[in-house]
Amino acid sequence: MRFDELLENDDLLDALWDMHFDECTPIQEQAIPAVLDGQDLLACAQTGTGKTAAYLLPVIDILSSYDYPKDAVNCVIMAPTRELAQQIDQQMQGFSYFLPISSMPVYGGTDGHTYDQQRRSLKAGADVVIATPGRLLAHLSMGYVDLSKVSFFILDEADRMLDMGFYDDIMQIVARLPKKRQTLLFSATMPPKIQQLASSILDNPHEIKLAVSKPAEKISQQAYVCYETQKLPILKHIFKQTPPDKVIVFSSSKLKVKELARALGKENYKIGEMHSDLDQDRREDVILDFKSGKINVLVATDIMARGIDIDDIELVVNYDVPREAEDYVHRIGRTARADREGKAITFISEKEIGKFKRIEKFLEKPVKKADIPEDIGEGPSYSSVSGKGRHGKKEFHAKNRKNHRDRRHRTGHGSQKTAKPEREIKNVAAQKKEG
Repeated sequence: MRFDELLENDDLLDALWDMHFDECTPIQEQAIPAVLDGQDLLACAQTGTGKTAAYLLPVIDILSSYDYPKDAVNCVIMAPTRELAQQIDQQMQGFSYFLPISSMPVYGGTDGHTYDQQRRSLKAGADVVIATPGRLLAHLSMGYVDLSKVSFFILDEADRMLDMGFYDDIMQIVARLPKKRQTLLFSATMPPKIQQLASSILDNPHEIKLAVSKPAEKISQQAYVCYETQKLPILKHIFKQTPPDKVIVFSSSKLKVKELARALGKENYKIGEMHSDLDQDRREDVILDFKSGKINVLVATDIMARGIDIDDIELVVNYDVPREAEDYVHRIGRTARADREGKAITFISEKEIGKFKRIEKFLEKPVKKADIPEDIGEGPSYSSVSGKGRHGKKEFHAKNRKNHRDRRHRTGHGSQKTAKPEREIKNVAAQKKEG
């Protein structure tokens, strides 16, 4: 479906035309009519499907077509991170380019000048406020922000906000909003805590669920089963075969990110790193350099797994297998965005085989295993781990305990139990309680 079949404002359609937005994505096709009809919305869709435009476009269309207060905040959009708030604001600026609709991103980690700019816009009543929960609450506590006329309340990446501990902050903000409003909740996953939040703040919502927590079909997935020491040589081999243009390499810790970035930097690749040790200004510089091509390979923790809107990432490498299946989906979802094709490669060490088998079970299909280059050597067998998770480990340890008992009985040791000292027993009990 085309946008001009759903939206009526000519200035908004002109902006979409200039931005080469023609066809709706499935989430946009379903969400836009529901928002235009005034319904609350509970939408669950995978990352990279166009959720931002799905709520911005109808809200802009409504605000520009009807008489809303000019000196009041009419729409509040909540985002979990500064980076996502900035990206939503960038899209807002593009969509409303020909329209007299004001917007203001409100987030932390800024200097005094930016804070004062936020304060003035909130006090004057920007039409659309795009905010992180903590910084908006900070402004609200000063007494100059009036949310009593808000008509639209939108939560983007609601599941991530709850994971980051923002539930109480969100509810404090909701308490400042009028009860008569339109609320839209967008989430990549739908765990029980999201359903609980939805039941608290939504009124008879229209529900949309699209391919919940499954990777986009245009992502080509591949994996190497290897030893930990083989990961870096395989990565260098991949880059030698296909010189990297725009690649994200995900690793499990910021220490490992730093080590890997140094190792790849010695190969003369244009390397950047992204992790929690970087301040906000440095993070912004890294993202801009990556977008512009000054950085070809970005080595990152999961801080880059969500909320970063870069459409032309050609390859995602999971240097380490993520802990959860949904983290895997978010990571590889950085590629194949905006209807493009992309590739995802995962390195699976012998200790990570069980985790990856659980990911494949979640995906409901096996991921193709590639052969390790001959000069790097052979890797472990993928079939050597059952993939049964905790139960598999339980059986393994039980077998070991039995073998240990058998050996003790054969050698004449351990045939008689000895009482542990009282202090040792108490310590063991305390450890179990703490665990």
